[in-house]
Amino acid sequence: MFFRTVATSAAVLVALALTGAVAGPVWEPAPVTSHLRLGSASTAIGGALSGGGTGGGEPGDFEVRESEVTIPLADGLEVGGLLREPIDAGSEGHPGIVFVHGAGTGKAVDAFTLAATALASAGITTLVPDKRLDNYSTRHRDYEAMARDYAHSVRYLRGVPGVDPDEIGLYAESEGAWVSPVMMVDDPRLAFQILVSAPVVPPRQQAAYAVDNYLRNTDVPAGVFRAIPRAVGMKLPGGGFEYADFEVRPWLEQQDDPILAVYGTNDASMPLEQGTRELLDTAGDVTVRFYDHANHGINVETPDGLVLHPDFATDVADWVLGLPATASAAPQLAGAQPRQVYLAAPVPQPQWYGDGDWLVGVVITAAGLLLVGPLLVGGTALAGRLARRRSGRPGTHLAPGLRAPLAGLAIGAVVTTVGLAVYLAAVARLALDYEKNALVVQGGWIGVRLLGIATVVAAALLLNRLRDLRGRVAITAGVDAPSRIVVAEPARAATAVVATGFWLTVLGATALLVTLAYWGAYQLGI
Repeated sequence: MFFRTVATSAAVLVALALTGAVAGPVWEPAPVTSHLRLGSASTAIGGALSGGGTGGGEPGDFEVRESEVTIPLADGLEVGGLLREPIDAGSEGHPGIVFVHGAGTGKAVDAFTLAATALASAGITTLVPDKRLDNYSTRHRDYEAMARDYAHSVRYLRGVPGVDPDEIGLYAESEGAWVSPVMMVDDPRLAFQILVSAPVVPPRQQAAYAVDNYLRNTDVPAGVFRAIPRAVGMKLPGGGFEYADFEVRPWLEQQDDPILAVYGTNDASMPLEQGTRELLDTAGDVTVRFYDHANHGINVETPDGLVLHPDFATDVADWVLGLPATASAAPQLAGAQPRQVYLAAPVPQPQWYGDGDWLVGVVITAAGLLLVGPLLVGGTALAGRLARRRSGRPGTHLAPGLRAPLAGLAIGAVVTTVGLAVYLAAVARLALDYEKNALVVQGGWIGVRLLGIATVVAAALLLNRLRDLRGRVAITAGVDAPSRIVVAEPARAATAVVATGFWLTVLGATALLVTLAYWGAYQLGI
């Protein structure tokens, strides 16, 4: 009995492992084999002192006047914003910057506060508009429409006294770097771009790269990485997310205005070196700076909390105020050496669960089967016992030896599925917080896999018992040798109901086991 259970369990495990292997793509990101060569460890902007632009000061040279403004959009809509102006910066027109939000930010009072104030204190008028959110959600984003909305902020800034309308540029962070190149093409009058933590690659590729990096930083087991292309590559449940494959490079190729691209070397979410190479290959004059120990927002950790990297605002101000000389001044690449380990690349399309609606449908259907099946089995058995007590009529129930392994299979499939979901959520939280916890990451994965193995053992016991019973899953109490006895119609109907409930339960549990195999719970190095 023991050896038969072990052999059957091993066969089921191999079958699930093979199913998981062929059901979807693997994840094998290509390593970066050639790293950028920087011209200097200093981020100072060459040409800043040689002039040629409007001139100006350093951050802190001017007091800043901050005003709340209202920016009209199309169709009678409007958004708020914060205008920061350098006081006593002179009557000669000076540059202006419109800030373009990254993902998740919305209100001007919460975004770009340090950078917008520092640049204004150097003699640059800055405008941070509120992000329009009525047409922006996790599922639906239109970067070209967003560019048209931000264009109204550019138009507003051109009308601010003291601002040279032909010296206005954009400061775009993260997701905003997919929007600002569209704005530059739509409005050739714009003078420059500052791209902060620009992905450059399409959103789906950037998301897969970020997930991979976060998981590596959290020291997750190798088996977890299989979930990356299967989660990021599929059509997500409920539709939407069309923007996931937005390609910004065609927009970059259409412009010659100078670009200052800046990255923090501690930013694990962006392909720093790859993004830089893409910019150099597609855009015109590009200056790139890497800030040591800076994060996604070019902030560094200090005893007082996160602050802008101490050189960042000075470098940006020098670059803007020194244009056009600074657009092509050496060194083109400078700062701390970035170390991108793997390339961001197109995400393989999942095979079985490429449509997220199908995945959700399978799980919901499986849950329904695991609810209805036991109700049919248990309800029929209970009704049979009551009938036998009252009238002596034989009752129908599961054949001996099936109840325990069937319950183990059903409960195990549900508990393992929930356990995997909880585990992935816990790992995601740790990864996003840049934390490590071996007990959760390693221990949790072992726990999920042990639950999965226990469920497979229950399945093996059930299969072996079914073989012994020759597939007969329901019996009528008091009726021995049913092949030679005519059973009353009520008993036949009860037998059919019990058998139906049994197989519905098995089908629901099997669907969950296949889903678990798809997400990597049963990997055996296959």
